Amino acid sequence: MLRLWYGGTFDPVHCGHLAIARAAADAFGVPVTLAPAADPPHRAVPGASAHHRARMLDVAAAGDRRLRVDRRELERSGPSWTIDTLRELRVLHGGDAPLALLLGADSFRSLPQWHQWREILSLAHLVVASRGDEPVDRGLPPELAAATEGRWCDSPAALAAAEKVAEEWKISREDQQPLHPQSASAVRAAIAAGDPGWQGMVPPAVAGYILRHGLYGAGQGAHGVTGT
Repeated sequence: MLRLWYGGTFDPVHCGHLAIARAAADAFGVPVTLAPAADPPHRAVPGASAHHRARMLDVAAAGDRRLRVDRRELERSGPSWTIDTLRELRVLHGGDAPLALLLGADSFRSLPQWHQWREILSLAHLVVASRGDEPVDRGLPPELAAATEGRWCDSPAALAAAEKVAEEWKISREDQQPLHPQSASAVRAAIAAGDPGWQGMVPPAVAGYILRHGLYGAGQGAHGVTGT
């Protein structure tokens, strides 16, 4: 069975993240694992602790059998390099097990900036989620375009069937994602500005969690609930 891995800072998890994960789970017929990074090396220090970011994923995924949360990157010391996680998963599941990274289009285009990015392509397939406004394989950095030439497929079944990743890894376009303009930085900025509209950018359970804990300055912790 194909394993779909969706890593990120999730600071906080928002409706756009979940739309991508659920659409991929439906397209491939398998659950998507959401994996929060502890120490993301390519961005500023997260606005919420690893504990809170993981708990927000827990409440966002609760009751949805398409979504799972994995904390292995929180339990590992040092930077949360994707390549290290993939190596762990290969040891756990074997070298030929079908495994795919789920990426948004922006993350995919930035892949050449990732640590040991070419080796990532030898350890996992990629599932690249477009928001529908532009093909995900257009306007790529030259080195990424060259590395991915001839590897694209439009059928989830074709990717899932390509088990020997090192020999025939594939990239699947997921062009039918529901349009969600949210970003984690926009959620944080709206909270900081006192704009109540941020609550529509995240699932209700996540909004409640943020308010209870006063994350990102929301409500200044006025609700005083600390039990979850």
